[in-house]
Amino acid sequence: MILRSRTVTVLALGAIFLTGCSTEAEPTQLKPLTLKEQVSTTVKTASGYAVAWAGVLTNANPWHFGEHVVATVVGRDAAGAEVVRMDQPLDAVPPGGSLPFSGQASASEKPAKVTIEYRPAQWRPAARIASAFRQFPVSGVQTLKQKDGSYLITGYVDNPYSLPASSLVVNALLRDAAGKLVGGGYAFVDDVRAGEPPRFILTVEGLPEGARVARTEVVARTWGSTGRPYEELALGGAVPVHTVLPTTEPFAVDRGRTVLPGDKP
Repeated sequence: MILRSRTVTVLALGAIFLTGCSTEAEPTQLKPLTLKEQVSTTVKTASGYAVAWAGVLTNANPWHFGEHVVATVVGRDAAGAEVVRMDQPLDAVPPGGSLPFSGQASASEKPAKVTIEYRPAQWRPAARIASAFRQFPVSGVQTLKQKDGSYLITGYVDNPYSLPASSLVVNALLRDAAGKLVGGGYAFVDDVRAGEPPRFILTVEGLPEGARVARTEVVARTWGSTGRPYEELALGGAVPVHTVLPTTEPFAVDRGRTVLPGDKP
């Protein structure tokens, strides 16, 4: 009777242990990417129409890269017939970050409505925490409106990491006074080294008539369908913020030290 009781107890404890293990082994539910903003414009050209778009994808997951994302841009006429379609491979979306993107396609007929959708991302755990993926500093941004209605954006992009970035993509988002997205464009810069910021130049065309650009938001990042280039830079370490040694003489007595009984002041 005692042996049977012990056997039942062991089996019960084993069942509880296995239940706990299976609960811990269940993967955390990841949130899908969110298309936070999108805008499209259509301009008449000599051969038909130029359809331009811009958008911002956000990643609410702080520990995973969203990789192999493809945006599908579809334009339809007033009757609902498809007049333009383009699949645009996007760069990896960093953990807890966002991804501005833009593009352009040609259409023989004018679309009445343009929509942007995207395929679900493939998720990969990041090797570092989200704060390790630092933004690439952008400075000296100038936005100049041209006679043809396009906008020329110039500036400099730096690298906060110790390793050189072989190639970065620079995205410019144009916004009106209310902060609404009205257009965007992109350019590439190569071999970006810390302390040697190269200049970027890009043009944004096809803004709607009457659009008033109040500010330009410029974001630089590594490009590619996976987050490996960004991750390699983060693993290589960031450049120290303070690189100049102090020139003043050290204090005779450390002011931050607590004097203990028996110590010399």
